[in-house]
Amino acid sequence: MRLTRFEHHRQPVAPLRRFALRMGRAMLLWLALTVVGLAIGMVGYAASEQMSVVDAFVNAAMILSGMGPVTELKTTGGKLFAGFYAIFSGLFVVIATGFVLAPVLHRVLHSFHVEEGKDADD
Repeated sequence: MRLTRFEHHRQPVAPLRRFALRMGRAMLLWLALTVVGLAIGMVGYAASEQMSVVDAFVNAAMILSGMGPVTELKTTGGKLFAGFYAIFSGLFVVIATGFVLAPVLHRVLHSFHVEEGKDADD
């Protein structure tokens, strides 16, 4: 079963259990992507700025969440990495949010369509 498999517009709205499983899969995908994005940031900060694991984690987490870096960057490589990582993080947030919101928006829109179909057929 694929993550993107939703009900056809002629099918009824998915039962709550199936929707909960779909949301669980979406959140697990979001978590996996977040861990990968965080790891990329930590490795980049550790390599370009010789930060400790904790400092690299804090800076990567802050940029990934949209808050900005905590530690002042000293090297040109670190500044370049931070810039590219910030661009990556901005796109990442949009994509990851889409994975989580897709099942919710589909369910809402599908329920409207099912209700319209009942009125038109009756």
